Amino acid sequence: MLEDVKKNASLNLKTAYGQIEGILKMIECDRYCIDVSKQILSAASLLRKANLEILRGHIKTCVKDAIKEGKEDEKIEEIFSIIEKYAKTGG
Repeated sequence: MLEDVKKNASLNLKTAYGQIEGILKMIECDRYCIDVSKQILSAASLLRKANLEILRGHIKTCVKDAIKEGKEDEKIEEIFSIIEKYAKTGG
């Protein structure tokens, strides 16, 4: 995996992890529901960003290598499978 991809994905995941811990504390302290919901949406956004970084690395490495080897069809189908999941969940 590319180093910049690792760095960016890890940063987003660590930030989301911290937010999720904070969200759990907010729930335990009976914080206002809308405030909790906003934090959940923020954490979900960070997870999506991390996933996009991982996919970026996959395309730049695995897919690129598969194309060189003439085995691109399988990797292209993997990408479409992920795109379909994004479409079902609203990205």
